[in-house]
Formats: sequence, structure tokens, C-alpha cells
Amino acid sequence: MWTGEEGRGKGLMRRALRSFLSLDACFSPKDLFFQGSRLLRPRVENVRLVDRYNRRKVSMGTLYLTATHLIFVDPDNKKETWIQHSHIGSVEKLSLSTSGCPLHIRCKTFLIVTFIIPKERDCHNIYTSLCQLSQPVNVEDLYCFHYTSPDQELCRGIGWNFFDLQAEYQRFGIPNEHWTLSNINKDYELCDTYPRILYVPSSASTPVLVGSSKFRSRGRLPILSYVYRNKASICRCSQPLVGFSARCMEDEHLLNCILHANPNADFMYVVDTRPMINAVVNRAAGKGYEKEDFYANIKFQFMSIENIHVMRSSLAKLLEACELKSPSMSSFLDGLASSGWLKHIKSILETGWFVAKAVAGGISVLVHCSDGWDRTAQVCALAQLFLDSHYRTIQGFQVL
Repeated sequence: MWTGEEGRGKGLMRRALRSFLSLDACFSPKDLFFQGSRLLRPRVENVRLVDRYNRRKVSMGTLYLTATHLIFVDPDNKKETWIQHSHIGSVEKLSLSTSGCPLHIRCKTFLIVTFIIPKERDCHNIYTSLCQLSQPVNVEDLYCFHYTSPDQELCRGIGWNFFDLQAEYQRFGIPNEHWTLSNINKDYELCDTYPRILYVPSSASTPVLVGSSKFRSRGRLPILSYVYRNKASICRCSQPLVGFSARCMEDEHLLNCILHANPNADFMYVVDTRPMINAVVNRAAGKGYEKEDFYANIKFQFMSIENIHVMRSSLAKLLEACELKSPSMSSFLDGLASSGWLKHIKSILETGWFVAKAVAGGISVLVHCSDGWDRTAQVCALAQLFLDSHYRTIQGFQVL
């Protein structure tokens, strides 16, 4: 069983493993060291891999630890399990039993494995090494920098050229008379989570942009994400700092500029992706949502996408339903329903479709949630996928 390596990479790693086996665990120095420290216990014999669904079913084999992978080889069944260190979400060393010391690994790819290692000391050494290897200190220690043939030199800087922000906006005709490029965030002082280059309405002055940024959570003022061929736009931001009665003339003016950047409509939507109760609660903390009385010609729309904490809890319940020891279709469907996962997917799809439908109909939309990243990014990207076939290509999807 492989966990993500394909084609040439598989061949390279297979040859590497064969060399480990043939040399009887004589690892190269590169494989034995990580961040200047020698790896503890790079090979352990007589390790058992426990079947998740039938704990009586085990595979006996050898566990190898390299600088990039944890590899289990079952020679009898000719089976290999490869786990890339960067895919590991958590490692847990369980209590010692008569059969050995269990090592429980949960991966970010949803793979879950349990190894039973004969000696507690060996288990502890592998546990210690994996805790370090799964959380590298330097970016150069990530697997992507090892994933190449030794005789092939790659220009690592080329990765920064895969995406050109200005070229992407030029693709849909920006800058133009309605939208312009702003360098106001060139030093990331206006908003440290926005890019250096921002696209904003041409009619919005620098004081308006600065004032709006101060009135938005984490400084994330409304900026342009996409313009459709009918001149309707998708903009994104974070929630305003309105509390119960505060207002900001610069922020109100900026939204008016966004509205008039689309000459084909006399109103725009402001889509708050949160459930209404969540937004109301945020008002007590000095945040909240736009009041239609203060913003001219906007139509406000609440959606019902839950926050990241609810999503994580739902995903955990979904995985539990997928990991039942004695699964049946009815028990799986019950677990799926109780997880609420499909309800969350439905909410995201419905919100993305609402935005896409509005823009296709000539109405500009401003999208936000609390801080304007998780839900906002999902909805804006999904709407762009619906609207523009370019984003349904590999290159276009990379841009999103």
C-alpha cells in the first residue's frame, strides 16, 4: 500500500528500499541523519501491523525508518506500507502489553495504522524520531526537496513562478477604468495576511483604503478576487468592527466604490457565510456584520457555514463512522448522518452557487465570514469554479 508516491518516485524509492534490504540495514549517512541528529533505530525486525477491522489479523514484517518515510515490509504477503513523515498528524505510544509495545499513527491523509513493536525501547526510539521527523524545523527538510533523482538538478526557484498574480488579473481585463492595482500593502503593513499587490476600485483613494482596513477584523479590507465578463465582481474581506452601533465612513464609501465598479447593477450583495447567530454573538466582541441602514444599495444575505472547529469535529465523527470495527451499511449511514458532514458540504455548495448565480446575473458580491479566510476562500474559489472553465483546468486550479 502506497501513500501518495507515483511513477518515477515509486521506482526511486523501491530501488532505495532494495538497497537497504540487500545491505542488511547499512543506511547511507543521508538517511541516518535528520537535522544534525542521528536517527534512532532505523530498522526493527518482527514488527506486527494490526488490521484496523480485525485485530486478530496481523502482518509480520520489518519496520524501516528513513529521513523521509516510515516503511513497513511484509515479505510473506509481499506488501509494503509507506508513510511519508510530513503526512503524519499524530503519533501515540500506547501502554506495553504482553505482545509488545503498540505505536498508533494517525495521518493527515486519514490513514490510521498500529504497529506492535516487540521491545519497548525500540518503540520509544521510533516514537521519538517520528515526533521530530513529522515536524521539521527547516523547510529544506520537507520531502519535496528529496523527491528527485540524485543526478538531476532542479531550479527550486521555479516554483515561485508558477503563479503570477498580475498576469491572472490581466486575464480578465484588470487594471481597467473600474479597477486598479494598489501598492498600499507593499510592506505588508496595511494587512499582513494579504498579498503585497491589491486590486481595488479605481475610485477608492488611499485614505479610504486605510480607513476601511482599520474597520475590518485583522485589517482585511474588501479587495477584488474576480471579475466576470459582464463586469460583475467577487470581492472578499473580513467582518466589520461594528459592535452594536459603530460605523466607518471610509468603509461605507469603499463598498459604494465596489458597487459602482459594475455599471450594470444598482445594488450588490454582501454575503456573510456564517450562521446569523454566530454573527450576532460577534457583535458583543465589537465585531459583527454590516447594517443595511449604513450601507447604500446593498442586500445582506446570511448563509449557514459553520466555523472550522465545528467542521473538524464533524470530520472526526465521519472518520469514526468509516473506522467501525464491524461495519454495516446501516451503521455507516447512521454515523454519516450524525456527523453532519454532508450538511456542511451542502452549505458550502449552496453558498458558492448563490454567489456564482448572482455574478452570472450581473450582480457584484462581497463575501466574508469572521476573519475572511477559511469559509470566505472556499466560497469565492467555488464560485469561480462554477463561473470560469479556466479554473477547472490543472493550471487554473493551481491558481485558486
